[in-house]
Amino acid sequence: MDSPSHRSDAQPKPSFAELFTPKLVTVLREGYGWDKLRSDVIAGLTVAIVALPLSMAIAIASGTTPDRGLYTAIIGGFIISALGGSRFQIGGPAGAFIVLVAATVQQHGVDGMLLATLIAGLILMAIGLLRLGTYVKFIPYPVTVGFTAGIAVIIFASQIKDLLGLTLHEAEPAELVEKLEVLAGALGTFNVAAAALALLSILIIVGLKRWRPGWPGMLVAVGLTAILALAFKLPVETIGTRFGGIPSSLPMPALPQISLEKLQAVLPNAVAFALLGAIESLLSAVVADGMTGRRHRSNSELVAQGLANIASSLFGGVPATGTIARTATNVRAGAHGPVSGMLHSAFLLAFMLVAAPLASYIPLAALAGVLAVVAWNMAEKHAIWTLLRSSRGDALVLLSTLLLTIFKDLTYGIVVGFTLAALQFINRMAKGTEVAPGAAGPLDDVADGATPYDPAMSSDRDVVVYRISGAFFFAAASSVSAVLDRIADQHKALVIDFGAVSLLDSTAANAIAGVVGGAARKGVAIYLSGTKPYVRQTLANHGVSAPQAHFVDTIADAVAKAHERSAEA
Repeated sequence: MDSPSHRSDAQPKPSFAELFTPKLVTVLREGYGWDKLRSDVIAGLTVAIVALPLSMAIAIASGTTPDRGLYTAIIGGFIISALGGSRFQIGGPAGAFIVLVAATVQQHGVDGMLLATLIAGLILMAIGLLRLGTYVKFIPYPVTVGFTAGIAVIIFASQIKDLLGLTLHEAEPAELVEKLEVLAGALGTFNVAAAALALLSILIIVGLKRWRPGWPGMLVAVGLTAILALAFKLPVETIGTRFGGIPSSLPMPALPQISLEKLQAVLPNAVAFALLGAIESLLSAVVADGMTGRRHRSNSELVAQGLANIASSLFGGVPATGTIARTATNVRAGAHGPVSGMLHSAFLLAFMLVAAPLASYIPLAALAGVLAVVAWNMAEKHAIWTLLRSSRGDALVLLSTLLLTIFKDLTYGIVVGFTLAALQFINRMAKGTEVAPGAAGPLDDVADGATPYDPAMSSDRDVVVYRISGAFFFAAASSVSAVLDRIADQHKALVIDFGAVSLLDSTAANAIAGVVGGAARKGVAIYLSGTKPYVRQTLANHGVSAPQAHFVDTIADAVAKAHERSAEA
């Protein structure tokens, strides 16, 4: 594969404006009339109805108060839509962050979480401005499926207490095993009314999705259970009894408490926020692209995500990111562009200003039911089953990521899963690298074993031609150089054809330099044919040049020159 700097057909690099112009500007330039506004109003209202209960539920599950989820959706969501690189992205609090935010609040308090969110915003902006957004999307599929399923398990476990209406006499542990032990010990406090409301909310959401998919199932579930709890005076916890309700206005922006010691303490949490936020937002944008045929701007999206997280922290919110479910809802509702996402935030603000007192009556069991459904939908059951059946390597990556996310830490899960996936990829690429005098198969690393080369395969005992094909990189360099060394010992000239080499790294180039140097000491001539410009430059950088090695265009030229040299000798 040619490097960008040597391709004859290379496209000019996009300008700064092309990379970072918000999609809102693009949509307005195309022309924006009343029909498109009407579509965006309907879509924005639809998404706001979905986001209202979900934002509060996510914030509560994250160890904060419900109003912080609304602040995130209003402030962060507006900025993500207004300045982002996707036409349809809906931003706000995400279920995937529940585990990280809850752990951060438990370790460093709410101020620490706000500071980590602020730092994460700066990191996201830096990633975008450095144009690294493309690389974030290189997370392997088994890893994303694994950590998403792991987060789903943890979210569901975090809701068991409210699903069953349990009363704990100690703080609920963060670790899954300890949490389950404590919850099992509290089963004697089981609240029938709370469990019934939780079950009813789940049935309403699932039932409406199946028989009335256009209805806002989560809002209906939360509203109906609140009416039942109030009408029958059920003995269940509500937002009002636990949190005292939610404010009916936005707070004034303020910086979180900042000190050098606190910055150092929350930096790992901030990095985790930024990593997960980048992955979630770009995955969501890719999903929207697949549904609409459009293309998002990765780096512009990350810059907007960064600004949204900075603003969310200033208003007391939790981390904001693109949300797959709400973005998909936005597309299905007929959104035309980013205005729908901005209106979704405006509608949420209106709901909070007008209906904040009513939120006090929402049962926490109903919100736990909402998150139980979210957790079930997050776990991609079909994808898990497919990966488990596809190969042992994919299954290992998936299960390692899943189990480490559940029992250790999300960051550990992603790092270990990515490492295993990378090693698996390297192994597969190495097996696809061939060095053969024709149609020979892939060679194993047999540096200390018998040579796989058979001189009888060549009709010319003076000159032999070997072709390297595939990705020639560090994983294959040792075995290829061992084979070429043995071949060079048995001939007067060796032609190495690079015409089918798709990739050459410095390790492989250094290995070829070793082969060339060894052959020169033995008086064997080396001819390199079919080298692309970047391959020739890489080899030259490692000392592969005349008079030890001769670059020629074709194998025929190389063989002819080798015979001329042999005749002269």
